[in-house]
Amino acid sequence: MDTFDFSTTIEIRFADLDAYGHVNNAVVFSYLETARVKLFQEHFCDFLSSGLLFLVVRAECDYRKPIELSDQLYVSIRVEKVGRSSFEMLYRLHDQQDKLFADARTVMVCFKQSQGRPVAIPEELRRALQPQSMTGK
Repeated sequence: MDTFDFSTTIEIRFADLDAYGHVNNAVVFSYLETARVKLFQEHFCDFLSSGLLFLVVRAECDYRKPIELSDQLYVSIRVEKVGRSSFEMLYRLHDQQDKLFADARTVMVCFKQSQGRPVAIPEELRRALQPQSMTGK
């Protein structure tokens, strides 16, 4: 199994369920967003306050098993690839026993709000995106 650098719990709400009693497929993307926001707040807060935005330009998910209200859900994240102005994040949605509910991927673009366009990832941010930066190693 690959190493993931950041993990957080997600609270499953009754309102997240569909008519079949499973978490609705569209809600999974909200879970990814919740985990990503926690990651950014913990590790990239300085960059966010400098006017840099990280915009999702691609999102995909492979659903493996239904998520039910009684499941304890974790979302684990790692940065997979870093390009000139974008980076790719991988996600695993799983429980404590590592039962896999879904794999997902987003491509994030570094966007300078004041310029209204994508910009090259600053070197300091590039270093911060490295796995050892997020695990504290």
